[in-house]
Amino acid sequence: MIYDFDTVIDRRNTYSYKWDIPEQELPMWVADMDFRTAPEIISALEQRAKHGVFGYTTIPEEWYEAYIQWWKIRHHVTFQKEQMIFSTGVIPTISSCVRKLTTPAENVVLLTPVYPVFYNCIRNNGRNVLSCPMIYEQGNYFIDWENLENQFADPQTTMMILCNPHNPFGKIWDKQTLFRIGELAVQYGVMILSDEIHCDLTDPNREYTPFLSVSENCRKNSITCISPTKAFNLAGLQTSAVVVPNAQLRHKVWRRINTDECGEPNAFAIQAAISAFRSGGAWLEELRQYLYQNKQTALTFFSEQLPEISPVFSEATYLLWLDCSALSIPAKDLSERIRKLTGVYLSDGTPFGNAEYFLRMNIACPNTLLLDGLNRLKSAITSIQSTS
Repeated sequence: MIYDFDTVIDRRNTYSYKWDIPEQELPMWVADMDFRTAPEIISALEQRAKHGVFGYTTIPEEWYEAYIQWWKIRHHVTFQKEQMIFSTGVIPTISSCVRKLTTPAENVVLLTPVYPVFYNCIRNNGRNVLSCPMIYEQGNYFIDWENLENQFADPQTTMMILCNPHNPFGKIWDKQTLFRIGELAVQYGVMILSDEIHCDLTDPNREYTPFLSVSENCRKNSITCISPTKAFNLAGLQTSAVVVPNAQLRHKVWRRINTDECGEPNAFAIQAAISAFRSGGAWLEELRQYLYQNKQTALTFFSEQLPEISPVFSEATYLLWLDCSALSIPAKDLSERIRKLTGVYLSDGTPFGNAEYFLRMNIACPNTLLLDGLNRLKSAITSIQSTS
C-alpha cells in the first residue's frame, strides 16, 4: 500500500467527540474513522491555512464540478450544477427538509433499525416517526413490503427517510428494491429523502445505486444528501451537498436550508470537498481494501473465538451490526457491562429501533486497535458468562 493506515494516531486532547473519554477506554462506537485523511486533502488545507485570512466563503464552479465528475465516473449518474445545493451537513439538511416539506403531526417513515439521529430529526420537529421494522432472517435484513405499503397508504404519511447504504448494518439497496420504493412513493404521494453519505464506503468490487438514478419517478420525487465527510473522515469540516432534480421541490429545499442558516460554508469546507473528489480516489481505494481486511479479521474472530455474537451480513460502511441475542442480555445493559469491564465503548443498539439485543461496532481503525478491541470484547463476554 502507498498510504499508511497502520499508524495509531493519538486523538486524545484534540476535542474529539469520540475520544474524549477516560484514558483506559477504547471507543469503537461513533461513525468516525481513526485514520488521517488523504495526504492530498491535508496538503490542500495546509495551503489554504497558510493564506491566513478566513473570511466568508463563496461556492465556486470547481465545487460543483468536483461532485458532478465524481458521481458520473464512480457512480454512473449525471446531475447538473443547478440541481445542487451546498449544506453544512446531511443531518441539518434532513431536519430542514422535514420542517419544510411536511407539517406537524404528519408521519415520516423509517426502515428500522436505523441511524438514531433520524428519529430526532422527525420528533424534534413535531412529526411522527412511523417505524417499518425490517424482517430479520438468517443474519440479514429484508423489507416488509406489505407493512411499508400500508404505511405509505396512510394519508398522514408524507415522507420517508431512506438510508442508502443502510446504517447500521451496511446493506446496499439493489436497483429493484429502490425502484419498488420509488413506485410506491409516487403512488401514495410520499417524498423520498435519501441519505447516501456512506455510498463511497462499499466493499471492494461492490457498487451502490443512487436512488435518483433508478427511474424517472425516483428522480423527480427525491432529495439526495451526499458528502465526502464519511469516506474521507472530514465530518468536523461541516460540508455536504443536496441534489434535487425537481425544480419546484428544489426551490423549497433551498429556501429552508437558507432560512435555517445552514447554507454557508466555512473557510475549509469547499477546499476539502474539491480536493477529496479531485485527488482522493487512490487513497479511498486503499482505504476500502483496508476496511475490508479489518472486516474479515473481525468476522473470523467472532466465528472462531466469540460465536455467541453473530455479525449481520454487511457489504458497505465500516460498521458491524452485532447480533448478541444468544447472550440474552439487553443491549443497553450489555454495552454498559462491556465498557465497565474492559473499556470497550460500543453503541447500544436500542436507540436504532427493533434492536434490543444488538450492538454496533466501528472497525475503522488501525488493525492493532481492532485486535485490541476484539480481545477486550472477548474478555468481557467471558467474564459476563462466568458470573451469570
